[in-house]
Amino acid sequence: TMALCLKQVFNKDKTFRPRKKFEPGTQRFELYKKAQASLKSGLDLKAVVQLPPGESINDWIAVHVVDFFNRINLIYGTMSEYCTEKSCPIMSGGLKYEYRWQDDSKYKKPTKLSAPQYMCMLMDWIEMLINNEDIFPTRIGVPFPKQFQQVCTKILTRLFRVFVHVYIHHFDSIINMGAEAHVNTCYKHFYYFIREFSLVDHRELEPLVRMPQGWGS
Repeated sequence: TMALCLKQVFNKDKTFRPRKKFEPGTQRFELYKKAQASLKSGLDLKAVVQLPPGESINDWIAVHVVDFFNRINLIYGTMSEYCTEKSCPIMSGGLKYEYRWQDDSKYKKPTKLSAPQYMCMLMDWIEMLINNEDIFPTRIGVPFPKQFQQVCTKILTRLFRVFVHVYIHHFDSIINMGAEAHVNTCYKHFYYFIREFSLVDHRELEPLVRMPQGWGS
């Protein structure tokens, strides 16, 4: 799958995976539009992530998980030529943090992978989950499963690791590409969202606590 993943990465639009879209006319599409509108209005990101009055928290989380997946995909897709088997033989965040891959099929035990392999497994795994109607139901009136927020916590925790790796190992490439403001905004938005709903364990956030911008408080 590695060659296939790399082929997808070098598509002209640079996304790592096809974007997942919300169906127009659905509740979630309306919520997505609402979230995007407040994001574009230049409101404080801490306010943007708050649950709008009268909306369902699971719908709000679902919309953001899919949107963050799309956007972090794009960020990693643009970075991927700098993140190779040679440059990043271990999926890590500096010397102190190493991330091993585990899933319920091929890798039953936490396994050391290179960063590009880890990213490939991660994006495949998230794509499979968000397209699974039993976990992310899209039909009106179909309830979310009981473990929905737990699944989202796992997805968001692993997506956070993409930021850790990109910031710690590829920050110079981000600056050279002129993508710093875009990546920083996406990170801030993601960070405020996971903090607002306590979706990622604070220990997972430690690698980026001392961000150069002084966020993380």
